[in-house]
Amino acid sequence: MTEEAGQAGSYRVTITVLVILAAMMQTLDTTIVNVALPYVQGSVATSPDQITWVLTSYITATAIMTLPTGFLVGRFGLRLVFVASTLGFTVASMLCGTAESLTQIVVFRVLQGAFGAAMIPLAQTVLLTIYPKERHGFAMALFGIGVVVGPVLGPVLGGWLTENYTWRYVFYINGPLGIVGVLGMMMFLPESPRSALQKFDWFGFATLSLAIGALQILLDRGEIKDWFGSSEIVIEALLAGSAFYLFLVHTFTAERPFMRPALFRDRNFTAGVVFSVVAFITLYASLALQPPYLQDLMNYPVFTAGLAMGPRGVGTMIATMIVGRFVGKVDTRLLLGIGLALSAWSFYVMTGWTPDVSQGEIVIAGLAQGAGFGVLFVPMSTVTLSTLAPQDRADGASVFSLSRSLGSSVGISVFTALLTTNTEINHADISANVTAVNRAFQDPTVSQFLSPLTDAGRAALDALVTQQAQVIAYIDDYKALLIATLALFGLLVIFKKSSGSAGGHAVVEG
Repeated sequence: MTEEAGQAGSYRVTITVLVILAAMMQTLDTTIVNVALPYVQGSVATSPDQITWVLTSYITATAIMTLPTGFLVGRFGLRLVFVASTLGFTVASMLCGTAESLTQIVVFRVLQGAFGAAMIPLAQTVLLTIYPKERHGFAMALFGIGVVVGPVLGPVLGGWLTENYTWRYVFYINGPLGIVGVLGMMMFLPESPRSALQKFDWFGFATLSLAIGALQILLDRGEIKDWFGSSEIVIEALLAGSAFYLFLVHTFTAERPFMRPALFRDRNFTAGVVFSVVAFITLYASLALQPPYLQDLMNYPVFTAGLAMGPRGVGTMIATMIVGRFVGKVDTRLLLGIGLALSAWSFYVMTGWTPDVSQGEIVIAGLAQGAGFGVLFVPMSTVTLSTLAPQDRADGASVFSLSRSLGSSVGISVFTALLTTNTEINHADISANVTAVNRAFQDPTVSQFLSPLTDAGRAALDALVTQQAQVIAYIDDYKALLIATLALFGLLVIFKKSSGSAGGHAVVEG
């Protein structure tokens, strides 16, 4: 009996390691690319606002393809879907590493996100299946740590690989990890029941996917196409609006839509979805803004930039582990308020940054921001899902996951576009005061290097003006992120007090 128990325990440990490895791979790729973006940009010869498509394409594809995960598992079985997802993610990662153009890397990132979308919910499902009910909390704690470790390691590992090898290795690293995961799952992962009668709302899924995809392309290309001055952007806006209209009509008239309107009658759920969208807009926008700030304006080497961003993930991991002890014992709204306060303070500090800011200040702000998000994450999931009926939580979790991904991709696109626009506006404003009759040019030292009367002086002046314009644009972005964070305090009064009894399922949706 003891020997059988030992074998069962070993079997469970092996599966746990495999599925957490898969989940960690998927979350790792949300941050590992960030610090390498300037190098990717140079390699594929594109602009700063276009290179963010490498981030948004992955997140958007993940958001869309998370929705049919339940149907695919019911139709084809958990093991086949998990193995296919991990294998496809691994192959797409390798293809990303071989990309020679922006088009290629964006297409491969879409494939990577589409295949990897199921890895997080399936990892949770497997752990809840192989552990007895009384150990679900322990299993989800392991899962939570594994999911958080990926974003923590991402910037540091990405910086080290890029500096010592090439940016392509931030994708190639998934190769050996993915092979181990696929082989292990084929050997040890249990199968689940299948149902050929499983139905899925393909029309609703298609119209919502089309709306999200068209909106994301609009946001990504709007800046370079002069927004609604371009017929392409107008067409994308009409396509997104029409598809979303069809989705809404179908949702309210279909017998079994995959996103049921009844979910939004729950006050906590509706407020939580809105809260999640805005919170993830601010989180991922700041994650996308910081690497170019550190590398372009402060001249940090890529590995140093990764190290400077690493404490943000450490703060998230520590806060996530600590706050879990208070969920259910302390009013969830209080925990959300603390998380928002930490995030708001970090953005306030960032509004005072210049390229002379010390590394210590960057680390402290990153720790505070990471801790703020860590404090927000668990209670945000709890308060959003805990008041739903038990039979509605799976559907609610899918919508909640979609809201997080949508907020992430929209945040990156919008704030990168704002950065580009504000830089151009600030450049024009500053340049208006840089004339040959400006008294500053009477200083011999200034006129020697920055004379507007020589080609070299004009080039140096333009570089200086561009840098100052970018610094002000970053400050403007951080102010907007601060305002968005402060606005979330208003949603706290809408939430009903949660008993925190939703249990592990509500708390840990990743």
